[in-house]
Amino acid sequence: MLPADSYRGLAQAVSGELNGLRASQPEVMKAFGDLGRAATADGALDRKTKELVALALSVAARCDPCIAFHTQALARLGARRAELDEVLGVTVYMGGGPSLMYAASAIAAFDEAVAAR
Repeated sequence: MLPADSYRGLAQAVSGELNGLRASQPEVMKAFGDLGRAATADGALDRKTKELVALALSVAARCDPCIAFHTQALARLGARRAELDEVLGVTVYMGGGPSLMYAASAIAAFDEAVAAR
């Protein structure tokens, strides 16, 4: 799924498209939300580091909506572009050419999220 107009718009569209599942599968959606909050809570790693990991996995999995959501979270958490660039470098190292192409998407999404803040 490629972003139509913006990554923020993509995140909003996907969130809206999930309303049907929220209505028909409220326990599943609540459990998924709870899992996300537990997985990204501060612990041995801080939340920003965990979001950087999530972004790396989003790029490797080639998930544009995931890139949109995690770059917005990183912008809210005050991530610096240098941090994003380093994690994307490792992602490209591990994922090759396809990860490089999605790393470009992640950079665009992050820049957009930072500009919107």
